[in-house]
Parts: sequence; C-alpha cells; structure tokens
Amino acid sequence: MKLGTLYSRVVAYGKAADPRREKKTICGYGDSAILYGQKSREIKKLLVGIDIDTGELLLADHIRRREGLDGVLSHHPQGSALACLYQVMQLQVRVLESAGMATSVGQAFLTERQSEVQRKVLPGNHMRAVDAARLLDIPFLCCHTPADNHAYAFIVSLLRNRRPRTTGDILGILEKIPEYRQADRRGVGPRIILGGARRPAGKILVEMTGGTEGHPGIYKHLSARGVRTIVCMHLSEEHFKKVADAGLNVIIAGHISSDTLGMNLILDRVEKHGKLDIVCCSGFNRVERS
Repeated sequence: MKLGTLYSRVVAYGKAADPRREKKTICGYGDSAILYGQKSREIKKLLVGIDIDTGELLLADHIRRREGLDGVLSHHPQGSALACLYQVMQLQVRVLESAGMATSVGQAFLTERQSEVQRKVLPGNHMRAVDAARLLDIPFLCCHTPADNHAYAFIVSLLRNRRPRTTGDILGILEKIPEYRQADRRGVGPRIILGGARRPAGKILVEMTGGTEGHPGIYKHLSARGVRTIVCMHLSEEHFKKVADAGLNVIIAGHISSDTLGMNLILDRVEKHGKLDIVCCSGFNRVERS
C-alpha cells in the first residue's frame, strides 16, 4: 500500500464516521497528516503507537535494521498537525447539538475554547519528531480525529442499542470491549468518577472526538437540556469541578484505551484493501474485528 493511499483512506474513513451530517462539506482533518515521506513510498510493515516521538522513531530505525520496517503511524499529532489541532474542534458543535444545545450557544463556547487551545499549542517545538523522521528517512504520518470519530461512533451506537438504565450498566457495557478489558488489567480501565453505579444514566453524551476537551462552561447548559451522564476519554480537574457543579454523572472510559479502540477500528477498514504487518508500541495494541 502506498503511503499516500494509506493517508487518503484514513481521511475518507474519518469523514464517513464523522458526526456531522453534511459529509461532503468536511474539508479534512488538519490534525492528521503525512508528516514525512513521499506519497509513493510503499508501506507493508508499519510501527503503530498512540504517541510517537524521537524515541519511538529511533526504535523504528532499530527494527528496520533488524527485520525491516517501512513507516511509522502515530495517533496523536506531531508537527504541523499538532499546530492545527484547534481547527478540528469545530465538529464539537455537532456533538453538542446532538444533546439539544443550540448551535449558537455551542459555537460561542467553542470559539473561546479554540482560541485557548491555539494559544496553548502555538509556542511548542512541533517539529522535533518530524525532523527525526526526516534524518532517519522513515515515512511518518498521524491519524487523530479520523480514529477518534470511529471510537465516538462505536460507543454511541453501542449505548444506543443496549439502552443502559444506570451508570453501572454503562460501565458493564464498556468493560466487555477488548481494549477496555486490556486497560482494566493494567489498572486504568473504565470507571465512574462522579455519581454512583445505581444512579439513572438518563440522557448520555459521549465526548470522544473533536480534537481535545471542550469548554468547561458547557456542562450546566447540557444539564439544563436533560443530559445526565457524560462518557468521555479523560477529564481535566477544571472540567471535573464544572461537571460536579452541574450534578452530572461522569464515566471515564480511558484515554489510551479509547484511542486504541479508534485506531483499531480504522485500521480494520484500511486492511480490507490489503493487510499490513503491524508492530505495536507506545500504548497501542492491535485488536482485529471481523
């Protein structure tokens, strides 16, 4: 599979799983990119990790020398893709709309939060890992929001079909997913961090895509629109306090495990067009679904 083909399929599948209704208007995902390498490079064996930095790229070079390797795929963005992370946050408006929040309200919160994230990533040394890939001549790409879209769609569909009545029911559903079972064995499985297991689940909002966490001020508005439970990858302390003030239940599914779920789902689709020899690292474990 060509590097360019791999990337184009990642983007196409990301759009197909995007929560926004008008798929044709989605321009792309700035947080997913070919960071280094010509599109014509052939990719048969791929090192895949949740976070790829210089250390993982040196590992990739070692594997290449020992047994062969054609490229590296990161979930989290690096280089220009990290600098553009704030751009993909726009799809959060659609997620909030699905919970009943008015578009204008969601957009106002998003605009403020986007500016904050842009300021936060602006001073970073974005090109460290990309420069390492260039010096080692290892094709390097990242797949962020397209994978997160798959995790989001998977969990939303699962909860919609299973109709959990309590937060404990939600936890039980998540714990049956292989990626979360693996995380549980490592002490970082899904858990309820706000609300008891017997509390009614009510209306559930899944927060698993859109670049990064949204504005902490949204939770009281979500509560006013009937949302009772948040299921998310992670939650900062600032967001935790705002959710607690809003009286919502919160289930942390897990960050790296949710990222792994999304990456596995999108790789399943990619590999329908040709198997890749995947080497796992940096928190990623391959789970194939038929």
